[in-house]
Amino acid sequence: MAEPRTRAAVECRMIAPQFVVPDVIAAAEYYRDVLGFRIRGYFLDPPIYAIVARDSVAIHFGKVDAGIATSPNIQRREGSIDAYIWVNDVDSLFAELKERGAKIVEPPTTQVYECYEMVVEDGFGFRLAFGMPVSSAPDAAAPS
Repeated sequence: MAEPRTRAAVECRMIAPQFVVPDVIAAAEYYRDVLGFRIRGYFLDPPIYAIVARDSVAIHFGKVDAGIATSPNIQRREGSIDAYIWVNDVDSLFAELKERGAKIVEPPTTQVYECYEMVVEDGFGFRLAFGMPVSSAPDAAAPS
């Protein structure tokens, strides 16, 4: 008698947020030049869509419809972000992004929810948090 086939549990592995912006080329170039992503491609001519990536993190940009404004979450809720990106070294990334001229909204800080993180804002107002568990952060990040 054959053994019953079991199905492996589904595992979600990544997410790629889509930010709707007035200029996908400007958005992609900002992420390349300031945040250290690489441009994976533009779609259509003139481009109405672009994808950038850094390591296993991808962000998509779609061109906003005429007459519609961008809508970062901060416009609807104080203190909100648009994407949370887990990293292995917040302090090194902070130094890199500061040197590249990124708009740092919050420098590396230990949060009450046990994450060591920083927040940056892109040229269209979208906010990205880069974080790591406090247990992985440098000793200086440990809560006092």
